[in-house]
Amino acid sequence: MTRNKVIEVENLGASFGDTRVLNDVSFSAYQGEVTIILGSSGCGKSTVLKHLLGLYPIMQGTVKILGQNVAELTEKEQLELYLKMGVFYQNGALLNSMTVGENVALPLVQHTHLPDHLINDIVYMKLGLVNLENAFYKYPSELSGGMLKRAALARAIALDPPVLFCDEPGAGLDPISLESLDRLIINLKELLGMSIIMVTHEVSSILRIANRIIYLSKGNVLFEGTLKEALASTEEEVHQFFSVIDDADKVKQK
Repeated sequence: MTRNKVIEVENLGASFGDTRVLNDVSFSAYQGEVTIILGSSGCGKSTVLKHLLGLYPIMQGTVKILGQNVAELTEKEQLELYLKMGVFYQNGALLNSMTVGENVALPLVQHTHLPDHLINDIVYMKLGLVNLENAFYKYPSELSGGMLKRAALARAIALDPPVLFCDEPGAGLDPISLESLDRLIINLKELLGMSIIMVTHEVSSILRIANRIIYLSKGNVLFEGTLKEALASTEEEVHQFFSVIDDADKVKQK
């Protein structure tokens, strides 16, 4: 069965001054899957993500999102494409001066012409999807860390994007809250049919939600394949990354 590619990166290169950050990076992400980009600190994964989000210009190589070559789009076409991409930031990036409901409504207010009552209905629905129906009138400062993450997720899916980018979504969460967030992301993916591209170091999250792994090392793609293939990989750095799973199991058995 042919799978549709939602992301196609070919020979992406990037430098900052004299420092080479990415070297001919190529990989694909597929519709309806969770693709995890990982690697050690400084490997280039954040730089790749910023190129995908349009925060860095593409100076070398090609990036296609939903079949469109990002570098060839007009400003209007770029806006239309980016409205199909939700972004879930590590720190949530909620505006503290607005209520949770106003934060979630922001993309709808800015990018649609829907009447206020319909926007409110959509916001309540999105908050319901992340189990935060009662937080509509609360401010971010009144929420726990896990609730902040869920509110940010509700805002990221406000426009029903077919592609969701997540930048270290579980950072700072306790194991129980992290598992809850992972389950929520999986449910949303299945319910809304989203394709998810995620940068994370959390091995437990990777095991729960990943379909595909892109492993970067020193600006190069060291491994690309399914989670099962990654766990069986003999590539030393990939093997060492996932070996913490075996170590954790040994500790539990003691």
